[in-house]
Amino acid sequence: MRVKNFLLLIMGILLLSQAYLFGHPEREVYVVPIKGVIDLGLSSFVRRVAREAKEKGAQCIILELETFGGRVDAATEIRDTLFESDMKTIAFVNKRAISAGALISLACQSIVMAPGSTIGAATPVTIAPGTTTTQPTDEKTISYVRKEFKATAERNNHPTMLAEAMVDPDVEIEGVIEKGKLLTLTTEEALRLKLAEHKASKIGEILTLYGLENAHVVSASLTWSESLVRFLTHPLVSGLLLTFGLLGIFFELRMPGWGVSGTVGLVCLALFFGAQYMVGLARWIEPFLFIAGGILLAVEIFVIPGFGITGISGILLIVASLFLALVKHPMPKTPVDVSRLLQASYVVGTSLVATFLVASLSFRFMGKIPFLSKLVLFSEEKGEEGYRSAPVEMERFIGREGMTLTMLRPVGKAQFGDTIVDVVSEGELIEKGKRVEVIKVEGNRVVVSEVEKEGQK
Repeated sequence: MRVKNFLLLIMGILLLSQAYLFGHPEREVYVVPIKGVIDLGLSSFVRRVAREAKEKGAQCIILELETFGGRVDAATEIRDTLFESDMKTIAFVNKRAISAGALISLACQSIVMAPGSTIGAATPVTIAPGTTTTQPTDEKTISYVRKEFKATAERNNHPTMLAEAMVDPDVEIEGVIEKGKLLTLTTEEALRLKLAEHKASKIGEILTLYGLENAHVVSASLTWSESLVRFLTHPLVSGLLLTFGLLGIFFELRMPGWGVSGTVGLVCLALFFGAQYMVGLARWIEPFLFIAGGILLAVEIFVIPGFGITGISGILLIVASLFLALVKHPMPKTPVDVSRLLQASYVVGTSLVATFLVASLSFRFMGKIPFLSKLVLFSEEKGEEGYRSAPVEMERFIGREGMTLTMLRPVGKAQFGDTIVDVVSEGELIEKGKRVEVIKVEGNRVVVSEVEKEGQK
């Protein structure tokens, strides 16, 4: 009887312990680093972490900020993510939260600053393409960003006038900031003006301040795929992907069959569009426009004689697809970010110019570059050494005249008597139905030139 009662007691203790554990799970606090340039790749990272924290029932999200800013649209996406999470959020300004970083800080319910930190200076600017020179953007954009800051501050009961003064130099706060200057606050100033709640040097101090000292800290970090996407969407890398992609396709069109250049080109273009799609810039329409433009351009080159509306339409579609893939589709009633339009124009324009220059010079100087010269055959197989430059059956066409059956671009077909032969001109375009003469035969390559008009029959 005593053994039975003892076993029942043990089972009761186990059941109570299980109930306690399931009823009081270990509290978790997610720490999310917001460092470097704020871009759309970073906003995707924050969205993933916020979703994961909510699914696991985390008590709080702490955003550790050390940034000079970045894209306003990326910052607003992070703001919306924090609002939608319905979780306790704390911004830990560890050194600085400038520009877009200030908006993310205001999007958190509480702001804690490390000693010697700064927050503010958030007026939107336009960066001149290819330079580091900045200038304030148009009044419409400033007004929009100013209201975004005010609405964000209202949501979390932060001082709205301070938020507006960070964006608009026309906002004046007596004793704080005079008209014509942007507001940037130090840690002590933010504490005095009730923007920041506390001062702390590290995450552990913040946990103590908010009664979370016993919580399990989860340090969020970018996955390899998120890091890769952020790297691929950098303006410089995007431009290089475009240039190599277009050059790869160009070289492939100049060579018979399918080889390395075409594969590299397609991979680069796939990485370009794929990365932009992952961060929400590109949609299905951009790759569709690019493919449609490529088809039109191919039809113009290989099917339709001359160069007209089909080729021009193809080029316009390709350029439009590349441009749209770099510009985020604006929300209704949201002003267009002029600086992003300029940056997209710079990336696409630079890539197209670089492609044209490299394509124009490559074949001319390829033989003089040690590495690239290996791709070109310069040795000769001379007849006196026992080599024949062409099969006997092809040599009989030398000096004969015939009629072009297709346009030579410079490759096409011509008929000599009853025989149809694949021929190539010396670079010039020759219309269909023109008389041509075979001037030389190199292997299976039959080279022709157009017969002068007075010689035509």
